[in-house]
Amino acid sequence: MLGVIGTKVGMTRVFKDNGTSVPVTVISVAHSKIVQRKTAEKDGYYAVQVNYGSKKKVSKSLEKKFTDNGAEKGYLTEFNLSEEEFNYLVDAKEITLHPFNGTEKVDVAGVSKGKGFAGVVKRHNFKTQDATHGNSLAHRAPGSIGQCQFPGRVFKGKKMAGHMGDRNTTVQNLEIERIDMDENVLLVKGAVPGSIGSFVKVTPSIKDGAKLSLEPIVEEATDTATETEEVVENIAEVATPEAPKEESQNAEAKETVDANAGTEDIKEETKEAEAAPADGAPKEETNVAEGQNKTKKEDEKE
Repeated sequence: MLGVIGTKVGMTRVFKDNGTSVPVTVISVAHSKIVQRKTAEKDGYYAVQVNYGSKKKVSKSLEKKFTDNGAEKGYLTEFNLSEEEFNYLVDAKEITLHPFNGTEKVDVAGVSKGKGFAGVVKRHNFKTQDATHGNSLAHRAPGSIGQCQFPGRVFKGKKMAGHMGDRNTTVQNLEIERIDMDENVLLVKGAVPGSIGSFVKVTPSIKDGAKLSLEPIVEEATDTATETEEVVENIAEVATPEAPKEESQNAEAKETVDANAGTEDIKEETKEAEAAPADGAPKEETNVAEGQNKTKKEDEKE
C-alpha cells in the first residue's frame, strides 16, 4: 500500500469552527525519491523503494543506487503496491502528499519510546498487591508464574518484568485534521508512536478501508503549463497595443493642431471680411459727396 515517510515534529492543537480544541501531531513529510521499482514479471510483486533521512556512510551498492537516482544518501524503505498504484507512479520521481487529499483516516507506524527495564505493574498494567495485612515485600511483585512439577517450566509469552518500549508500533484509524501541501506537513488527530524527531510511516487506514486519490499528476502539470501559456498570451495582448495607442495619440494631437490651425485661418478670414465692408463704406460716401459737389459747381456756372 502506498504511503509516505515523515518526521514527528511534536504535538499541538487545532481549533475547529465551533471552538473545540483538537490535539494533533505534526508530521513533516520527507521528500522521498524513488530509487528502485519492482515489477511482477521480474520480482513477483509490485513495489517501490524510496529513500528518507540522511546517512554519512552507506555500502557501495547503495551509494550507486542513490547517485543514479539523484537521491541523498540515507535509509531505504519499501511500499508494496497494487498494479493500479504502480501505474500511477510510472512517471513519478518522488512520493508526495498529493494522493492523501481525499483520505480521512490513516495508520501511523513507528518505533515507540524506550522505557528501559520495567516491572509488571508498569509494563503490563498488573494490579498491585496489598499494602498491609502482612505484605511487606511483595507490593509490586508479579505473583505466581506457573505450576509445580507439571509442566515443570514457565510457558512462553508469560507476562513478566523486562525491557519496555523501543518496539515497532502501529496506531490505527487516526483522523487527518489538515494537510498543508506548501509546507509538506500532515496534521493527525491524537498521538503517534516515537519520540520527537523519529521517523514514522503513514499509510491509508486498513480498518476504515481508506483509499488514496490516484489522480494523475501529469495532467495537472500540463494544465498549469497551458494556464501559464494563456497568461503569457494575455500579457502579450495587453502589452502589444501600447505602440498603436501612442500612434493614435500622436494622430489625435496632429488632428487637434490642424483643427486649431483651421479655426485660426477661419478667424482671420472673418476679420478680413469684416474689415473689407468697413473700408468700402467711406469710399461710397466720398463718391456721393464728390457727385454733389460737381452738381453744385455746374449750377453755379449756369
